[in-house]
Amino acid sequence: MVIVDKENFEAEVLNSDQPVIVDLWGPQCGPCLALMPSVEKLAEEYEGKIKFCKLNVAENRRLVISLKVMAVPTILFYKGGENVQRISSDEVTLDAIREGAEKLLA
Repeated sequence: MVIVDKENFEAEVLNSDQPVIVDLWGPQCGPCLALMPSVEKLAEEYEGKIKFCKLNVAENRRLVISLKVMAVPTILFYKGGENVQRISSDEVTLDAIREGAEKLLA
Protein backbone atom coordinates (compact mmCIF):
# COMPACT_ATOMS: atom_id res chain seq x y z
CA MET A 1 0.00 0.00 0.00
CA VAL A 2 1.22 3.45 -0.92
CA ILE A 3 1.23 6.01 1.89
CA VAL A 4 -0.18 9.27 0.54
CA ASP A 5 -0.06 12.80 1.92
CA LYS A 6 -0.48 16.34 0.57
CA GLU A 7 2.87 16.06 -1.25
CA ASN A 8 2.08 12.98 -3.36
CA PHE A 9 -1.75 12.70 -3.37
CA GLU A 10 -2.12 14.26 -6.81
CA ALA A 11 0.60 12.10 -8.39
CA GLU A 12 -0.39 8.81 -6.72
CA VAL A 13 -4.19 9.15 -6.80
CA LEU A 14 -5.43 11.79 -9.23
CA ASN A 15 -2.85 11.09 -11.95
CA SER A 16 -2.76 7.31 -11.55
CA ASP A 17 -3.14 5.13 -14.64
CA GLN A 18 -4.89 2.53 -12.48
CA PRO A 19 -8.08 2.82 -10.42
CA VAL A 20 -7.22 3.81 -6.83
CA ILE A 21 -8.71 3.01 -3.44
CA VAL A 22 -7.74 5.40 -0.64
CA ASP A 23 -8.10 4.24 2.98
CA LEU A 24 -8.44 7.27 5.27
CA TRP A 25 -7.61 6.28 8.82
CA GLY A 26 -6.64 7.81 12.12
CA PRO A 27 -4.26 6.56 14.81
CA GLN A 28 -7.02 6.96 17.45
CA CYS A 29 -9.65 5.13 15.34
CA GLY A 30 -10.21 1.58 16.63
CA PRO A 31 -12.30 0.42 13.63
CA CYS A 32 -9.64 1.83 11.26
CA LEU A 33 -6.84 -0.08 12.96
CA ALA A 34 -8.91 -3.26 13.15
CA LEU A 35 -9.70 -3.11 9.43
CA MET A 36 -6.19 -2.23 8.24
CA PRO A 37 -4.69 -5.77 8.07
CA SER A 38 -7.67 -6.95 5.98
CA VAL A 39 -7.40 -3.96 3.64
CA GLU A 40 -3.68 -4.66 3.21
CA LYS A 41 -4.50 -8.28 2.24
CA LEU A 42 -7.10 -7.00 -0.23
CA ALA A 43 -4.45 -4.70 -1.71
CA GLU A 44 -2.27 -7.75 -2.39
CA GLU A 45 -5.22 -9.52 -4.01
CA TYR A 46 -5.77 -6.64 -6.47
CA GLU A 47 -2.09 -5.89 -7.05
CA GLY A 48 -1.48 -4.79 -10.63
CA LYS A 49 -5.19 -3.97 -11.14
CA ILE A 50 -6.00 -1.40 -8.42
CA LYS A 51 -3.64 0.81 -6.46
CA PHE A 52 -4.37 0.92 -2.73
CA CYS A 53 -3.29 3.97 -0.72
CA LYS A 54 -3.40 4.90 2.96
CA LEU A 55 -3.96 8.45 4.21
CA ASN A 56 -3.41 9.32 7.89
CA VAL A 57 -6.06 11.96 8.68
CA ALA A 58 -4.22 13.21 11.78
CA GLU A 59 -1.17 14.22 9.72
CA ASN A 60 -3.04 15.61 6.70
CA ARG A 61 -5.89 17.76 8.02
CA ARG A 62 -6.02 20.24 5.12
CA LEU A 63 -6.08 17.48 2.51
CA VAL A 64 -8.80 15.63 4.44
CA ILE A 65 -10.90 18.81 4.65
CA SER A 66 -10.45 19.43 0.91
CA LEU A 67 -11.70 15.86 0.28
CA LYS A 68 -14.78 16.66 2.44
CA VAL A 69 -14.15 13.71 4.73
CA MET A 70 -15.91 14.10 8.08
CA ALA A 71 -15.41 10.69 9.70
CA VAL A 72 -13.05 7.74 9.71
CA PRO A 73 -12.80 5.13 8.51
CA THR A 74 -13.57 6.45 5.03
CA ILE A 75 -12.72 4.69 1.79
CA LEU A 76 -12.54 6.72 -1.42
CA PHE A 77 -12.66 5.09 -4.86
CA TYR A 78 -11.02 6.87 -7.81
CA LYS A 79 -11.11 6.11 -11.51
CA GLY A 80 -9.43 8.37 -14.06
CA GLY A 81 -8.66 10.92 -11.35
CA GLU A 82 -12.34 11.24 -10.37
CA ASN A 83 -13.83 10.26 -7.01
CA VAL A 84 -16.54 7.82 -8.12
CA GLN A 85 -17.61 6.37 -4.75
CA ARG A 86 -17.12 6.82 -1.02
CA ILE A 87 -18.05 4.75 2.00
CA SER A 88 -17.56 5.83 5.58
CA SER A 89 -18.09 4.98 9.24
CA ASP A 90 -20.37 1.95 9.69
CA GLU A 91 -20.61 1.35 5.93
CA VAL A 92 -16.92 0.42 5.79
CA THR A 93 -16.65 -3.36 5.72
CA LEU A 94 -14.30 -5.64 3.83
CA ASP A 95 -17.25 -6.76 1.66
CA ALA A 96 -18.17 -3.15 0.84
CA ILE A 97 -14.55 -2.36 -0.11
CA ARG A 98 -14.37 -5.50 -2.29
CA GLU A 99 -17.68 -4.56 -3.95
CA GLY A 100 -16.34 -1.06 -4.67
CA ALA A 101 -13.13 -2.55 -6.06
CA GLU A 102 -15.10 -4.78 -8.44
CA LYS A 103 -17.11 -1.74 -9.64
CA LEU A 104 -13.84 0.06 -10.40
CA LEU A 105 -12.76 -2.83 -12.62
CA ALA A 106 -16.13 -3.20 -14.38
